Amino acid sequence: MRRPLLTLLCLWLLCGSAPWALAQDEGAVVLIAHPGVTTQHLTRDTARALFAMRQRTWPDGQAARIFVLPNRDPVHARFVKQRLSVYPHQLQLSWDRVVFSGTGQAPERVMSQATMLERIATTPGALGYLEREKLDDRVHVIAME
Repeated sequence: MRRPLLTLLCLWLLCGSAPWALAQDEGAVVLIAHPGVTTQHLTRDTARALFAMRQRTWPDGQAARIFVLPNRDPVHARFVKQRLSVYPHQLQLSWDRVVFSGTGQAPERVMSQATMLERIATTPGALGYLEREKLDDRVHVIAME
């Protein structure tokens, strides 16, 4: 008598949680890199340093070229908050600091995810981000730890 009840409960939990899990992944923003980049994963701290323009090379020493969407783009805001754990204005402040101090440059801005994909695919050492649905085989995904 208890086994059918347990089975029904398990099925209910699985069916109830599956749509939630899919909704969580929908619109996920992932790190992407040029296919020539050998790095397969980055820590959050390393990714944050690269996007803040404090680190200018990949862990293997290759020069990194960073691409971002405009500050007001919702994909940019999601990426920065969820993956880097900072706010867009904090990232902008770090870019302003390196530019105005003369110690570096801001990342290159692109106006759309399609342009981001094209630039990452064709620029050696490039790093950027896209919504998972926009990916194709011209770039590779970098896992974040």
